[in-house]
Amino acid sequence: MSDLTTTTATGAGAGAGAGETGASGDTGIDARLEGHRTELTGYCYRMLGSAFEAEDAVQDTLVRAWRNFDKFEGRSSLRSWLYRIATNVCLDMLNAGNKRARPVDLTGPTPLAQAALTPRPENVWLEPMPDGRVLPTVQDPAEAAVARESVRLAFIAALQHLPPKQRAVLILREVLAWKAAEVAELLETSVASVNSALQRARATLTERAGRVPDAADPLDEEQQKLLERYVKAFEGYDMAALTALLHEDAVMTMPPFDLWLRGTSDITGFMTTIGAACAGSRLVPVPANGSPGFAHYKPDPEGSGFVPWAVQVIDIQDGAVSGMHCFLDVERWFPLFGLPDRLPAATAGE
Repeated sequence: MSDLTTTTATGAGAGAGAGETGASGDTGIDARLEGHRTELTGYCYRMLGSAFEAEDAVQDTLVRAWRNFDKFEGRSSLRSWLYRIATNVCLDMLNAGNKRARPVDLTGPTPLAQAALTPRPENVWLEPMPDGRVLPTVQDPAEAAVARESVRLAFIAALQHLPPKQRAVLILREVLAWKAAEVAELLETSVASVNSALQRARATLTERAGRVPDAADPLDEEQQKLLERYVKAFEGYDMAALTALLHEDAVMTMPPFDLWLRGTSDITGFMTTIGAACAGSRLVPVPANGSPGFAHYKPDPEGSGFVPWAVQVIDIQDGAVSGMHCFLDVERWFPLFGLPDRLPAATAGE
C-alpha cells in the first residue's frame, strides 16, 4: 500500500463518509484505505501512547482490511469499519500490558544535588509524535483545536490511567464526536454501558488532571514572542534570560532517563553542570503533539557543525514556559520527524 496520505475531517462521527461504501472502480482499494491512515494513526496513538506502536497498529489494520475487503458488506461506512478493526488491534496490544508514562508520572522531582541519569527501557515511555502523522487537515477551527488538544502529552498521559475499553469510549465520544449508539455498535455493547464507561473515564481524567498548558492552536502573538525569546536564550545559553521565561514551577523531563527537575534554579543548574555540553546548541522549530516543539542540535564534539541531541516539546502556561520535555533517543525521533542527521557549521550566527 502507498505511503501517508491526507484525509478528511475526523470529528463528524462514525457515519461520516457513508458514500464510501461499495467497490470503487476508480480510486482502488489501496487508495481508499490509505485515505484514512492519518486519522487512524491519531486514534491509535491516543490509545497506545507510542508513535511506533500506533503506526504498527494502523499498518496491521489496513492489511487486515485489505485482505478482508471482499467481506465488507457496506452496512456501515468504510471509516467505521476501519475504526472497528483498529480498536480491536489496539485492545489486543493493550491487553498485553502496554502502558506508557512520563517521568513525572513515575517519581517525584529530583533535587539537582541528587541528579543522576538513570535510563529505563523504551517501552516505559510516552512517545512524541509529529503533528503531520496524526492531525488530518480539517476546515472547522473548533474541530482542529479539539484534535490538537487531544494529542498533547498531558492528555495522552492521562489516558494511560484508563482501562483499555474506557480509553476507546472516551476517545470515540469526546475527541471524535461519535454518538453513543455508534460506539456501542463498534464495541458490541449497549448504549448504557458506553455511557457508564464514559462517565467513569471522565471522573478518572478529572482526578488525574494536573496543570493544563495553554492552548496553542495557533500560537498567538505573545506565545510566538515568548518562543522567540526562548530560542535566543537557549541558543545563547543565557541562564538569566531563560529563568525570566520559565514558569516558577516549570518542569524539565528527559526520557529515557527517569530524572525530572522542577523549578528554575534546578533546571538552569542542571543545564550548566551535567548538561553543559549543550552550550552553543541550535533549535529548529518542529510541530509535535499539537504543541510548539524544537529539534535540538548540540555542537559536534568531534568536529564542526551540530549533531542531534533531542526533540523538545514545549508547554506554555500563563505567558511562561511551564514544561521542557526533551526526548533524547534521537536515532528514533529524528527520522520519525524527518529531521536531518546534522546541521552544518554555517548555521552558527544565522
